[in-house]
Amino acid sequence: MIITVAGGKGGTGKSMVATSLALEYAKQRKIFLADADVECPNDHLLLGIKTKRIQTIFQPIPKWNVASCTRCGKCASVCKQNAIAFTSGKSPVFLADLCIGCKACLVACPLGAISEGKKAIGTISRGENHKVHLISGELKLGQPASGEIVTALRKYAETVCQQERAEGLIIDAAAGVGCPVIASLTGSDYVLAVTEPTPSALHDLKRVLYLAEKFRIPTGIVINKYDLDTAFCNRIMRFAQRKKLKVLQKIPYSKNFVEAALKMKPVVQLFPEYTVLFTHILQTIQPYWK
Repeated sequence: MIITVAGGKGGTGKSMVATSLALEYAKQRKIFLADADVECPNDHLLLGIKTKRIQTIFQPIPKWNVASCTRCGKCASVCKQNAIAFTSGKSPVFLADLCIGCKACLVACPLGAISEGKKAIGTISRGENHKVHLISGELKLGQPASGEIVTALRKYAETVCQQERAEGLIIDAAAGVGCPVIASLTGSDYVLAVTEPTPSALHDLKRVLYLAEKFRIPTGIVINKYDLDTAFCNRIMRFAQRKKLKVLQKIPYSKNFVEAALKMKPVVQLFPEYTVLFTHILQTIQPYWK
């Protein structure tokens, strides 16, 4: 069972929901949590887990054989990322930080003067605490290929889940609806869309729901900090009703969640009264569990 926690807008509480659900699942089943917010992973902080780097992710990049290069400029003309600068009569200048590894330049070179090299673009780390097995991806600073890190993270996480006979994988997706989120949603069995009662959050929620619908993934909504604007919360609930989507839970605003984050302790551990909120979510999506 793969559950992806998404939502579009940053700051809605996706990581809090993902880590809390993982803790509750871990009481019953062996569960892995994958932090797919590779540009800013923070699940290890919310769970108080020290992670250890176990894998480096590499991306293919072009490597020129200067002696064979005729300076025709075809490699630069096909590079959509402008990672190859070319001036007539001079050798191409490669800007490695802009390259996304598409290999178009290798195909375009008429003399085969470009071979394949590689560069490190990110890492995968792992740790464990409170019976939660955490796998975290992190994009190297300045690199653009965050979607590739999420794909590698997914592949590693699913392999480990099979090897260690885990019964579930929870993926904490990044904000937005770009490549990293699409890589998180692909192949998921259920999507938990976390939102808050603000216009921007509802706007981004609709975009995530659109993706989930295109992938034909069952989806439920969690409204975090619902009591900050009960009128707008009701608007979200009416929207969900029109879309025939379940609002699985409404989580109140409380400084207890901030305190838990500052202490690097799970909120359901410091304040057990919140446990019921997440057990209800698990019970609701239980029919989707394989």
